[in-house]
Amino acid sequence: MSATLDEFLLAAEYIMSEGNYNVILCERGVRTFTDHTRNTLDLYIVPEVKRISHLPIITDPSHGTGKRLMVAPLSRASVAVGANGLIIEVHDEPEHALSDGPQALLPDQFAHLMEELRLLAPVVRRGIPLVSA
Repeated sequence: MSATLDEFLLAAEYIMSEGNYNVILCERGVRTFTDHTRNTLDLYIVPEVKRISHLPIITDPSHGTGKRLMVAPLSRASVAVGANGLIIEVHDEPEHALSDGPQALLPDQFAHLMEELRLLAPVVRRGIPLVSA
């Protein structure tokens, strides 16, 4: 949390120096002076990591904001800037979730978001594979 880009990459480098090369970076938001979200999802870091590193980077718009209404727009933006993946919290009864209920999408909201992301991805020369349950 609140790491600079160099600190973020050096932490990954440290893990790899000990022999674990299965590293995926995850942008979960940084602390800022705003109080309308839990954190600020730093989408700038995605294309910058891709420019200077070989490591994949995913975003977590659920934790990055802490607010359900922000998950969809920041998921779309994450795809647009080149994130290799997303972490999105889903719960069928978020009001009864043991944690993070306010940021969890309902299953139908998640399904709708995935439809949107599959339409958006080709526009930015990306793809999202279909996964059957």
